[in-house]
Amino acid sequence: MSIFRKTLSCAVLAALGTCALAGCGRQDTSNEAATSASPEASAAITETVNESTAASEQTPAPDAPGTQSTQPADVTSEADKDKASTPFGQHGALHVENGKLTDENGNTVQLYGMSTHGIAWFPQYINYDSLRTLRDDWNTNCIRLAMYTAEYGGYCAGGDKEQLKQLVKDGVSYATELGMYVIVDWHILSDCDPNQNKDEAIAFFREMAEVFADNDNVLYEICNEPNGGTSWDSIKSYAEEVIPVIRAQKPDAVILVGTPTWSQEIDKAAASPLDDSNVMYTLHFYAGTHKDDLRNRLETCVQNGLPVFVSEFGMCDASGNGANDFVSTTKWLDLLNKYQISFCCWNLANKDESSSVFKASSTALSDWTDDDFNESGRWIRDYFRGMPQK
Repeated sequence: MSIFRKTLSCAVLAALGTCALAGCGRQDTSNEAATSASPEASAAITETVNESTAASEQTPAPDAPGTQSTQPADVTSEADKDKASTPFGQHGALHVENGKLTDENGNTVQLYGMSTHGIAWFPQYINYDSLRTLRDDWNTNCIRLAMYTAEYGGYCAGGDKEQLKQLVKDGVSYATELGMYVIVDWHILSDCDPNQNKDEAIAFFREMAEVFADNDNVLYEICNEPNGGTSWDSIKSYAEEVIPVIRAQKPDAVILVGTPTWSQEIDKAAASPLDDSNVMYTLHFYAGTHKDDLRNRLETCVQNGLPVFVSEFGMCDASGNGANDFVSTTKWLDLLNKYQISFCCWNLANKDESSSVFKASSTALSDWTDDDFNESGRWIRDYFRGMPQK
């Protein structure tokens, strides 16, 4: 049974909006302003997580000890048939093979879907029906849960860690119920070098890997966008300490590793890759800013066998705002499809910026209509609908 089967009030949404930061900055732009959250916004986030926890406690687990299934052993239930038709039901646990994301049957898999904005500021989109709509109406198979670390209210900057972890757990739970893949994103940005909060990251991923030990649909993104001159050597040393913590619980989990300069210098990773067969390296692009030079870099690295995952992209410029460039976006996505590279679009929120898919006036949390979308939202929804079936 889902937990968030109700719509938050407009007053709560308005309160949440007061603590929303600017869109994720790229390249030499970082427009994440330090914004103070109102007491009402903090209360709204607390209510969201408390409702989730209470509902989880009230929902009996299927096939609990002491109960006897009435389903005959030789009959496949409709629920089982439905699960088998989901993205995870079709592909199962993923791994990296010959530079490609590969399913349990040895077939190349391309994940595609949405990334949330910061879950501290837009928690309302982490609900069962949001993800159901993304799966069934938008034809996506993956959701990325972006948890900021150093921005105001982030995990390492005064945010309520237990609330944020509960939101991550809820998102994974909904994705699992729906048979979708889900990325747990340690969203560094203004902290520049992931080593700045390495101890926090190790503790976080140790706990998440323990909690999701039985979830084969979870991918772990251990550092979003290293920047500020952070070298690949520094990122690599961080990864070599964080990855074993995950591997202790999930030896075969697919792990995504950010690359220098806002996850653009994948060539640095290609020159000195990690000694781990189930790692992919992230490339991020914003189509209004990043053009042929970065596309050529991607193609060269992929042709040389580097496993690449585009865990974030936008149709606008590198600030997360500005005009959308759909011609450049189409070139990018054509290239990703050519090499079956997975991708997630930034971002699932109603923040007043080009990269958010919903209008600031939209209060719907699922089953969105054309009136809810801004230009980028309508475009990417239609693009996803035209992708091959999951």
